[in-house]
Amino acid sequence: MNNQTKKFFIYTRKSTDDKDRQVRSISDQLSELKSLALKEQIDVVDVFVEKQTAKIPGRPVFNEMMLRMEAGEASGILAWHPDRLARNSVDGGKIIYLVDTGVIVEMKFPTFWFDPTPQGKFMLSIAFSQSKYYVDNLSENIKRGHRNKVKDGIWPQMAPLGYVNKNRMIVPDENIAPLIKKTFEAYSTGSFTLRQLRDKFNELGLKRKSGKELAVSNYQKLLKNPIYTGLMLYNGEIHEGKHEPIIIKKLFDSVQEVMMRKSKPHSKGLKPFLYRGFFRCGECGCFITTETQKGHNYLRCTKRKNPCSQKYTREEIITSEIQKEIKKVSLPDDWAKWMLAENEKDKLVEAQSSTLFADKTKADISLLDSKIEKLMNAYLENALSLDEYRDMKNKLVNEKQLLKEKLSAFEQKANNRFELTEKFLKYNIELANEGINEEKLHLFKKVGSNFSDSGFFGGNTFVSALRADPISASDSDFQFWRRR
Repeated sequence: MNNQTKKFFIYTRKSTDDKDRQVRSISDQLSELKSLALKEQIDVVDVFVEKQTAKIPGRPVFNEMMLRMEAGEASGILAWHPDRLARNSVDGGKIIYLVDTGVIVEMKFPTFWFDPTPQGKFMLSIAFSQSKYYVDNLSENIKRGHRNKVKDGIWPQMAPLGYVNKNRMIVPDENIAPLIKKTFEAYSTGSFTLRQLRDKFNELGLKRKSGKELAVSNYQKLLKNPIYTGLMLYNGEIHEGKHEPIIIKKLFDSVQEVMMRKSKPHSKGLKPFLYRGFFRCGECGCFITTETQKGHNYLRCTKRKNPCSQKYTREEIITSEIQKEIKKVSLPDDWAKWMLAENEKDKLVEAQSSTLFADKTKADISLLDSKIEKLMNAYLENALSLDEYRDMKNKLVNEKQLLKEKLSAFEQKANNRFELTEKFLKYNIELANEGINEEKLHLFKKVGSNFSDSGFFGGNTFVSALRADPISASDSDFQFWRRR
């Protein structure tokens, strides 16, 4: 059989992630192969062009060519080099098997000799093995380089959203970083779902670097990424980064708490009523539940344990009465504002004597560095497993980051000793304002206690259900009564 009767396919490939800069472009490959076909008087049936890596099996164009060869449309292949055909053992083995079975009669390469003899097939298998070795070695070298960069505090990959690559480092994107910070701050309030967060910040211009809008899953991934605090999570291990943080670790931790609280499973089929599961009936001790009738929400006792005479009351009446009770135990706004001002003065005075605190914090940071180094030695001596090492190290690194942030804030005259007082006073002002929402209930739980069993503020008062028909319920029917 001569070349005039043989039918060939031309196959060209160049992947976008190919690191070998010596590989010719597809247009160059086609030019060389068409010249070879003309010189050898080869009948080219079709040309296949693929822009995908050959490191793993599953290339659609290559698989189509193999199927058409098995169907007998062609018996030969023209390619620039064997590594264009395969760089993995599966595809390489497939080609050699088709040569063994006579499906592929001949292959021609401008840069490689092949003959369907035992010696030729042996050389072809070596070429495929070399291609696979090149890929494996390149991958290992890249991974090793990434690990070394991470250990030095340098992010080894493309900059995440909010950062840009500059001088082999990542630096905050002056346009996107402020939006990233606002995203964390907004979600930390607990007032936004991930979907609401997406809608709000997509409108503000927070988008991928490609210009595409972010999905809900992108926001979830963003809010869980510690890189914005100056830490780097790489292969399950947290490392300290040298890049500038966009947010503080404390804000990040607050966001994780909110996300965990919102991710708790809810009973299927239950509507998200404001007061569902918030308190119990003062007469029988059962939970107060909520249901909707004629467009209004009504609260009632579930009456699951004991007989109970309580009936219904409207949700807005409950809200109004709760607000009244809150105001009874709230500081007047002018008092709260005066105390906030005095607290700020005390904070400035204390900041002047910060030497002791700063020295102790630096000593604690140094101690954590020593513990991290000992952990590494224990892992190298096989005293700890990799998972144990990572878990323990991650905790120490997180603790160290918090200490570093506290020290930085303290040195900037932002003494944290008065934070609890400040939070309490701000909660007081916020709770005293009109309206009840989910976040306010969350704050309410922080300054109160034991709502399920003892009612509001240590059991002094509790909301009772109405002794009236739900349709005719009125404010005058509502009453407060003490727990017996």
